[in-house]
Amino acid sequence: MFDLIKNPYLHEEIATLVVLFFYIILRISIAKVVKRFAQLNEVLEHRTNLIIKYINLLLVILALLSITIIWGVKKDQILLFISSVFAVVGVASFAQWSILSNITAGIIIFFSYPFKIGDKIKIHDKDFPIEGEIDDIKAFYIVLRTIDGEMITYPNNLLMQKGISVVTKSLEEKEFYD
Repeated sequence: MFDLIKNPYLHEEIATLVVLFFYIILRISIAKVVKRFAQLNEVLEHRTNLIIKYINLLLVILALLSITIIWGVKKDQILLFISSVFAVVGVASFAQWSILSNITAGIIIFFSYPFKIGDKIKIHDKDFPIEGEIDDIKAFYIVLRTIDGEMITYPNNLLMQKGISVVTKSLEEKEFYD
């Protein structure tokens, strides 16, 4: 049997195992919930897997942060490290904010589910109105096919900013090919 004198880190090791146990349980249960939600709303599998990846990334970050705190790193040191990382990332990728906004908009589109592949939509843009059928919905953009057969990629963050009309709903299920 372990004794604290022989193993002074016994409490930290047990707490780390508990965090890892909860991480695994949360990862499995959240994946099941998201898949069930996707089945109920007839969401394509690749979109479901993308959302699960985002959630898993968040869970990993939370688990690593918890383990770091368990092993005695002081909160002010963690906050200093996180603020330094955000400062470097913010300065280095200020021009790349649209990537994050597109990913966030993709997640919102996934859960609010205003339209799906095969729907014919009209994007109400004052300068450049677009009407077409949705061929695919990706993490950063949707792919539209116009009446003329033109393929248009439209960023997800702009979909959240513009008015959209669903002209006709799809009648058939389309297969996704990556």
